[in-house]
Amino acid sequence: MGFLEGKRALIVGLASNRSIAWGCAQAMRNQGAELAFTYQNEKLQGRVEKMAAEFDSDIALPCDVGSDTDIERVFERLDDFWDHVDIIIHSVAFAPREALEGDYLDAITRENFNVAHEISSYSFAAIAKAGRNMMEGRDGAMLTMSYLGAERSMPNYNVMGLAKASLEANVRYMAESLGPDGIRVNGISAGPIKTLAAAGISNFRKMLTHVETYAPMRRNITTEDVGNTAAFLCSDLAAGITGEITYVDSGYNNVGMAMEV
Repeated sequence: MGFLEGKRALIVGLASNRSIAWGCAQAMRNQGAELAFTYQNEKLQGRVEKMAAEFDSDIALPCDVGSDTDIERVFERLDDFWDHVDIIIHSVAFAPREALEGDYLDAITRENFNVAHEISSYSFAAIAKAGRNMMEGRDGAMLTMSYLGAERSMPNYNVMGLAKASLEANVRYMAESLGPDGIRVNGISAGPIKTLAAAGISNFRKMLTHVETYAPMRRNITTEDVGNTAAFLCSDLAAGITGEITYVDSGYNNVGMAMEV
């Protein structure tokens, strides 16, 4: 019996089997959780439904996280399948491609600043507001995905770093807000992983090589590494943990100065 047996998890943001959301789904299903998924638009519907079936799920619901109406409808429709939700995984981030290359001030605009924060950070709070009633009294858990660029400047990460900093603050304030309802809120700061989303960041392969060379464990992480940590943080084994950002990055965040290896 897995340590998520009897738990029901909604995963927001699955779009590929090379994504962090996929790693989370895989680990949670392995530990016994029932899963439901969202998809952004009709273009992704068939792909997400097919992936959901691989996890023994027939629940795939439309949700553009830029729309409060869409977010509210997810839980209205999910209520037709489940009477409660124990876990919500938020694996959503976006900034226009032109904002993720070159000099930060050259690339930043009011528009891409607002888009990055709305999709990457605000959506987590919006999902919590809409799903709160289905999680109440369940000793539930919410989890989101961040990156070291929230704390330190990273080449070409630009406005996404600001959005991730906002997201990490969101974790702390949401933990305080939802704690009395028995709902824990945490984040994972994952090292760079070769996903479709990461392909939008200029020179991403160089980042992978750098981390593999200088991280204490001398390797990059995998979606499986992140998924296993997510499963733990959303389980009753982590019942005393909330408001935390957990690093899954082969220890790279601890390195102060990289010497030639």
